[in-house]
This record gives sequence, structure tokens and C-alpha cells, in this order.
Amino acid sequence: MDLAQRKLGVLEVELLGAPSMGPLGHDQLHDLHGGPGDERNTLLVVVDVSVLDGSRRGGHSGILIQRRSFSQRYPTPMDPRATAEMLKTWALEAGFDRAGVAGLEPSAHGEAFLRWLERGDQAGMHWFTKRIEARLEPEKVWPGTRSVLCVTLQYAPLSNKEGEEVPEPDGDLWPRVARYARGRDYHEVMHERLTVLEERIAAAFPGLVSRRYVDTGPVLERELAARAGLGAVGKNTMLLHPDAGSWFLLGELFLSLDLAPDVPLADLCGSCTRCLEACPTGALPEPYRLDSNLCISYWTIEHRGDFPPGVENSLAGWVFGCDICQEVCPWNTAPAGASHPEMEVPPQRAGLDLAGLLRLGRDEYVERFRGSPMKRAKLAGLQRNAVAALSQGSS
Repeated sequence: MDLAQRKLGVLEVELLGAPSMGPLGHDQLHDLHGGPGDERNTLLVVVDVSVLDGSRRGGHSGILIQRRSFSQRYPTPMDPRATAEMLKTWALEAGFDRAGVAGLEPSAHGEAFLRWLERGDQAGMHWFTKRIEARLEPEKVWPGTRSVLCVTLQYAPLSNKEGEEVPEPDGDLWPRVARYARGRDYHEVMHERLTVLEERIAAAFPGLVSRRYVDTGPVLERELAARAGLGAVGKNTMLLHPDAGSWFLLGELFLSLDLAPDVPLADLCGSCTRCLEACPTGALPEPYRLDSNLCISYWTIEHRGDFPPGVENSLAGWVFGCDICQEVCPWNTAPAGASHPEMEVPPQRAGLDLAGLLRLGRDEYVERFRGSPMKRAKLAGLQRNAVAALSQGSS
């Protein structure tokens, strides 16, 4: 008889010699096996019953599935490459736009990161100085993990269900808000999808050790994503992809699985320096270096209290974050879009303008900005930024 077996954690068996029947699906085999944790320790064997005589088939055509005992507990040994491809497919099915796998080797840019800290380029973001060893050695991020599944979610340009590009928002507020922050909090959006993905993987691989990260924890996300083939770090320190530009968010799922890593992309910047030249505050003093002390995003999001002298007039009108170094990047001229309605400005905030933001009371602010990443700056910070933007507009 002909038999082909592919071991991807959950055993998948494709029947040969009966092409009209096609391969058995993952869910079918999952049900037949008994699922994760099944103590019966059985191996599914698919037999091409066309080789059996009619009396033994009982007049039925199709396949015969038998259980045979084997010594190893479910799941079966993995093929690292095939398993990685399967998990990346599952990531897309969970709602992400791209996925790749990276190993947990020590950072190749550890010395540059330490110099960044020594210069004080992190400004007031002191959390970057915590768990430095784990940042530089990803295998120490979460004990027991062996690979990381990296994912991306496109936040611009967005398209509607008809496939038409969603236009830029009107008014004097939303064009001054970084595109990633206009809709629902990306931490929540990404975590929801990662949870679905994590649960699916855990169901297929009993005993799985895993940990989700989205812009949190001691994780150098861009380096891991670059290793996973999801982009190349640009001179503005953003991750660039030939199709997506730099308009995408990153998330990671650390896993206790041995997965074959993807191949990193080559440099995409070449001799271009548009981002360095366009930054109005000089926050990109040299390629691949960001000085947060001069960065508009830092001052409009992370800084608390009044602005020091000279800062207010350098914000170029931005109220939350800044997209200038991305807007001038050639890779963002016509990037591939995606349909993620939750990343669009929601109705309860769409009509808000700078003057309206200044009039917001505490209760209305809480209601209007519920589930928004802009809450990071607090009401006082947003109103401080709005005052600066209006002042610049009138000068």
C-alpha cells in the first residue's frame, strides 16, 4: 500500500494513489487523533483501500483509518521548516499581514544599543535600561523558549471592504496625529490576534511554553523582525519592507519550539538620506541613530509637564507622535495597503478638532478616548500639545 506521512507536531497524512480524494485536513486528523493530551498514544495510519478486495471493504470506497500504538507521546517529532511554514500560515489566518521566524541568538547590535544608552539617547525613557541582558540575549527573555514567531499588522494605507483606499482624515487635528495612533490601541488589537494564534499553537503542541509581546518587555523588536525577514532597518531606525514600506506594527510570540528561521532582507536604503534631511529637529544625527531628546514623538507622547524652553516651537505642529521621516521615505510612496477598520479614526473622535480637544473635560475625554493609544499622553499632555500646535499655526 502507499502511505505518506508528514509530521508537523499534529500528524498530517496525505493519501497517495487516490488524487480525487485529496489530503486529509488538519482538523479532521486532529479529531480522529483525539486531540492534544490524548493519553492513548496512537498513530493514525491511512490505508488506500483500493488495494483491498470488495469483501473486506464491505462495498465502501474511500479510506480506512486505523489506530496503532506507539511509544512517543503526541505530538510527533517536528520538521522545523514545515512547522515554521504552518505557523506562519496560521498567523495570517489570525489576521496578521506578514509573519516570519527568528532564532534567539544574541543581538548583533548589542554594542550599538549600549552606546545609545551611554549617550542618553533614550531621553526620559528609563525602562530601556532595565533587563539589558535579556534585550541583548533574546533566549533570556522568557525561560524555555527557543524561537520567536514575528508578525506585522499594516496600519497605513488602509482600505475599506470594497478595496478602496480610505482617505486621510479631515480637520486640523488628525493630520497632526501619527497614523498608527488614530484608531484603536494597537496593543489591544495585536494582543487579541496573538492570543488566538497562541491558543491554536498550544492546542497543537501540548506542553508549549510561550509568551506574547507587543511593544513591551525587554525585546528589541525591530532586530528580531529583521532577522525574521520582515524588513530591513532603515536609516530612520524604522523597519522597511519592499511592499509595505514602514507603515506596520510589530508583535512577537516566543515559543518553546525549534523552528527554522527565515532569511533576512538586504539593505533597502542605499545612499538615500531623505529621512535624515527631513527631520525638523535633527533627531536623526546620523544613519541608524535616533536621539530621543530631539524627537517630536518623544516630546508629544512620553514627556510629562511643561516643555523646556525651545521645545514647543520645534514640534512642527504635531499633537501626538510624528510621521515626517516615514512620509519622505521612497518605500512609502505607494506601499501595499490593508483592511483593518479598527485602525481608522472611530466616529466618536472623528469630529474632534484642536479647539474641541482644548475644551474637553475629564469625563468626556475618558469616554471619547476609550481604547485609544493617545491616552498614553494623558489629557494634560494632549491639551499642552494642542496649545503648541495652535500657537505655531498663528505665528
